[in-house]
Amino acid sequence: MKKKSLYVLLSAVTAGTLLAGCGGSGTSKEKASDSNAKIEKPDTIKLMVDGTLWTKENAQDKWIAKWEELTGVKLEIVQPDHDAYYDVLGQTFASGPENWPDVVILDPTYYAGYAREGALWDMSDAWKNSELKSSGRMNNEELIDSLYLDGKLYGFTKSRGNGCVTYVKKQWLDNCNLEVPTNYNEYLNMLKSFTEGDPDGDGVKGNTYGVSAAGLIGEEIPYINYLPEFYQDAYPSFYQNDDGTWVDGFTEDSMKDAIPRMHDAYKAGYIDRESLTNGTSDCRNKFYEDKFGVFTYWSGGWATNLKNNLEANGRNSELVALPPIKEVGKYLERRPPVYAITSACKNPEGVFKYFIETMADGADVQTLWTYGVEDIHWSAKAETVLGNTYQDGEFHMKESLEKPGTQYAKDSMLDVDDYVKEDPGKNQVAEEAKEAQKLFNENSTLAPEFISTDEMSQYNGDLTTLKKSIIADVVTQDVDIDTAYKRFENEGGTEWSKKIVDSLNALKKS
Repeated sequence: MKKKSLYVLLSAVTAGTLLAGCGGSGTSKEKASDSNAKIEKPDTIKLMVDGTLWTKENAQDKWIAKWEELTGVKLEIVQPDHDAYYDVLGQTFASGPENWPDVVILDPTYYAGYAREGALWDMSDAWKNSELKSSGRMNNEELIDSLYLDGKLYGFTKSRGNGCVTYVKKQWLDNCNLEVPTNYNEYLNMLKSFTEGDPDGDGVKGNTYGVSAAGLIGEEIPYINYLPEFYQDAYPSFYQNDDGTWVDGFTEDSMKDAIPRMHDAYKAGYIDRESLTNGTSDCRNKFYEDKFGVFTYWSGGWATNLKNNLEANGRNSELVALPPIKEVGKYLERRPPVYAITSACKNPEGVFKYFIETMADGADVQTLWTYGVEDIHWSAKAETVLGNTYQDGEFHMKESLEKPGTQYAKDSMLDVDDYVKEDPGKNQVAEEAKEAQKLFNENSTLAPEFISTDEMSQYNGDLTTLKKSIIADVVTQDVDIDTAYKRFENEGGTEWSKKIVDSLNALKKS
């Protein structure tokens, strides 16, 4: 697991000259808080980023040139292979502050760790006094607030993390004379009807099933997003309860109730029997083939993708995006990756103003971040792209340079701020995608944050493997829940869990 290397690498960081040599952050904060201080425009900004930014194969040079034209600042990008990004980042930090970039992108797994080791600049005052914050354009300032660590802000995100909503085939509901479910009993009755009845209208009962998922538990935070109706208020990993104390949700009664719910539905045939080994593409293909009728998957643009692929397979494509049932309450949203300024940056205030703020300027730079370069990644000229014909003035994405035969897919539905000028791509988003995204945005809450400790790095990999095995045993092998949790204790799960919880709570007190 990539998490395991975090504290090894950060130990090397701390052993260097970081905390003493780059301590200009105190001076920087004084400058940021002085309203008369002039912020110096950087000559060059060095950015280290993963594959989520336009790659060299996708005309990164054209993207850089446009960014430099719009900002008047030279941009140097270091972009390791996507899968190797955090290894290379760790090695770069361990090599000494003189080699650090000015800005790095960090997923939530790493953000808190690097911040607490002093590797990131505190941008709290810069954000507080920024034109962006005072602009009134922020539509999700709560997301920025969630990035504070011990009262300090070390990172900024330009977009939400997004998450999954439950889609149901409307024709199947109609064929079974069902209303949209609002609670678990109604949801389970829908699955029963989809499994035992004739929801697809082919005249054969029992040749379909209710729901499928890519795993009984997800591979990454928030873990429960593909089967939320069964997990409900249970969470299988670490989170802070209402009083701020860290707990392992897997050891709580809510989890011991959730796993048997999955078992009962699985044994009844309501859940796809291949869910334990399914990948997301397996689920999508089965959905398009009308093998099942309920699919919890990504909101926004995926509502259109699902609709279009159902149509391409000759199926009825009308889907209902369900508000979360009563027992679920809220869908869980992924925490987004953040852009952070390193504490080795010589002009952090300037980098904040000309890099961080501009990515959400509500105008040309934001368009560049969201859609790419005009006439390279997107266009509004009359043309036909992969069989799709567009009129003059009609915004559309271009054919992918890296993957010919596919179109780039970008939209602004997850942006945390609103446009000052008109969003050029707003009309390309289909109505069903807007509705699914709006439903998710209004009915979701951020997933618990991930905080790494030495104990987390040492034990959580094996602990997670054991948790998955326990769930699989109960759901697919009819193992009694009490017997399964006894095995959890006997094989070290209880002890590992406690060590991690104790370390998290000790970190909270320090």
